[in-house]
Amino acid sequence: MTWKASLAANYTDGLVVLHRGRLVYEFYAGELREDRSHAAMSVTKSLTGTLAAMLAAEGVIDPASPVTRYVPELAGSAFADVRVRDVMDMTTCLRYSEDYADPEAEIWEYAKASNPLPQPGAEVVGTTAYLRTLQPEPGCRVGEAFAYKTPNADVLGWIVARASGKSVATLLSERIWRRMGMEQAGYFQVDATGMPVAGGGFSAGLRDMARFGQLLLDGGSWQGEQLIPRAVVEDIRKGGSRAAFARSGHPGLVGWSYRDMWWVTHNAHGAFAARGVHGQTVYIDPKAEMVIVRFASHPQAANAANDATSLPAYQALADHLLSRDGK
Repeated sequence: MTWKASLAANYTDGLVVLHRGRLVYEFYAGELREDRSHAAMSVTKSLTGTLAAMLAAEGVIDPASPVTRYVPELAGSAFADVRVRDVMDMTTCLRYSEDYADPEAEIWEYAKASNPLPQPGAEVVGTTAYLRTLQPEPGCRVGEAFAYKTPNADVLGWIVARASGKSVATLLSERIWRRMGMEQAGYFQVDATGMPVAGGGFSAGLRDMARFGQLLLDGGSWQGEQLIPRAVVEDIRKGGSRAAFARSGHPGLVGWSYRDMWWVTHNAHGAFAARGVHGQTVYIDPKAEMVIVRFASHPQAANAANDATSLPAYQALADHLLSRDGK
């Protein structure tokens, strides 16, 4: 498959490539343009995870503490006996299905709760009220297995807000977005109570998301200013438990792990990524000094639908850039 064919196969709306901090490739299709924004979907989780890791590095959040230290309202839920670290790495035990193909899956109840525009006359639930209803999966032991479930990110966003006194939207703006001088405003979907959807509600421009990826590639430094502690980036790149990830049922991602809500490949290039349904990606390859950001509209929600024609393309491009550099 050619590079161009892979873009079509994955319903790519736009894609940019940075190499050594320089824009070397830019592609737009459909309605996306350089001055328009796109839903980042679960790439949002990696933003939330980064903010939480920053607060942890600064001593504002203790990852070893129970979730209820920061959000006592979750005492009667599946998060009652869970550490913050388990939330950050999604090794919690939630009785919750994220199967978008199943109309009875809990993801749809979560979607109703986080909807900014509930049906006229319908009860306003809100994200926090819904999170309090989640119960543990019988027989599951916290910390043993990675299980990708979006409510973890919203709980983490709640923890970030309680610990810092600021919402994830405000914190991201003050600590990263404004300080990087982004071209466009990023914005969050909020629920009917005004709470930002920390698990998948962020939208931004393609170039600005590439700048964020470059910030991670450069160890958290931007134009001489350390916006993210270097230790945070190093922790993300180190990855989480590969044994816990192996128990998660991701046959196409053998050897990967999950840390601070980032996906870590553990490949020879040390690549790591933020990923969202329908094909959203921030892919960072340290060895190739490359950042790829893609926005897409794949009709299938699962990333497994496009990984087979995306991940090899990213690796091929990284190899091309290295060979061009004589490495």
